[in-house]
Amino acid sequence: MLYLYDGALDVPRILKEWYEQEASSNYGAYIPFVGTVRSEDGIDGLSFDIYEPILNSWFDAWQQKAKERGAIIKMAHSRGDVMLHESSYIAAVFSPKRRVALEFIDEFVEDFKASAPIWKYDLKDAKRIYALDRSTAIKGSGILK
Repeated sequence: MLYLYDGALDVPRILKEWYEQEASSNYGAYIPFVGTVRSEDGIDGLSFDIYEPILNSWFDAWQQKAKERGAIIKMAHSRGDVMLHESSYIAAVFSPKRRVALEFIDEFVEDFKASAPIWKYDLKDAKRIYALDRSTAIKGSGILK
């Protein structure tokens, strides 16, 4: 359950939808994580490019890991511009037991930052500037020789 949106995420609506989708699924834990654009280095916001085929493959692998633990994972991410104090990323784990959900959301969010094929740009003075200093190379990426 991967959802991509143009622009900022409507956090209350998305979390409510997910909760309602799973309300009768008998999960004892629902652990959401919401990422928001914070003010730093004089930016006006962030902008995101996503390579969907790799993101879908990466997310499918995480869904399988969740299933093996009796859990499910949902994720929403923005494409394009997201301004200060708006959300660009939501993830949530539903599981029968809280410990599984707490541990899994931590693992998922950390791997997302390291492995998801999403490129971040600073929005500054009406310009889109690649955020190289805050980017992480995706494992296996690079220039082929």
